[in-house]
Amino acid sequence: MSSFPLYLLRHGEPEGAGRLIGLTDAPPIAAGIAACADQARNLAAEVLIASDLSRARLAGEAIALATGVPLSIDPRWRELDFGAWDGMAPGDVEGAALARFWDDPDGHAPPGGERWSALVERVSSALGDLAARPTLIVTHGGAMRAALAVLCGFDMHQTWAVDLPYNCLLTLRVWPGATPTAQIAGLYP
Repeated sequence: MSSFPLYLLRHGEPEGAGRLIGLTDAPPIAAGIAACADQARNLAAEVLIASDLSRARLAGEAIALATGVPLSIDPRWRELDFGAWDGMAPGDVEGAALARFWDDPDGHAPPGGERWSALVERVSSALGDLAARPTLIVTHGGAMRAALAVLCGFDMHQTWAVDLPYNCLLTLRVWPGATPTAQIAGLYP
């Protein structure tokens, strides 16, 4: 089966950057939207999808306007839910609890938050629904890491070895199937 390019674009800088912003709908700053539109300018995407959170959705709307590719919204591409920690600065979270989470986000999810495996499961579901066409998804750092886990077989710790700053573009070559696989074709900060 032939492969297709999958472009994962992290949203631009939101208000409150540096905090644990999961489901908090932190709006993007204007420069963040512009930076995302700039990253997407020369992609030949035929499908455009964005998370429903405004920091990704508004960038997706700007890209749709610039490219003429219709935008679909899919909440499965949301960031990890940080529960009680959502919106907090890391320094305001009890240090040992935060360290346990970073070491094992499946076994030590934030209070009332989402386990790593749940994020991987929903991103896997979204990936399974993609058509084999050049696709751009405007999403979040956690969802991008989950896609690397699903498509490249990275474990959770390996996904953190990849720096994914705001408005970075991760390009994958995907081979669809019952168990899709991919290789990293580029990372553009």
